[in-house]
Amino acid sequence: MLDYIAPILLLIGSNVFMTFAWYGHLKFTDRPLWIVILASWCIAFFEYCLQVPGNRIGYRVYNPAQLKTIQEIITLSVFVVFSIYYLDAQIKWNHVVGFGLIVVAAFFIFYE
Repeated sequence: MLDYIAPILLLIGSNVFMTFAWYGHLKFTDRPLWIVILASWCIAFFEYCLQVPGNRIGYRVYNPAQLKTIQEIITLSVFVVFSIYYLDAQIKWNHVVGFGLIVVAAFFIFYE
């Protein structure tokens, strides 16, 4: 059972770091680009420290398509929360519909 849950938890943690590395600097547009690139790389190191073992463990029980789908669903979920609470962005109806269609696609990927 741990092989099914551990990758999901590790990928959630990984995505939190990834989202801050990729989008966190958008609140600091007054900073020089080289500084935000360096900061993003430093944050991304911790993303990889969680993502690589998450995928390695997940590969024991999930096929590659399922593993990637889990990653994408987690990425979208973390991004929505990040966008709303950190960037103060609005999620509109068309975003929800688009994300919903991705969830429907995930159903078919896991359907056996």
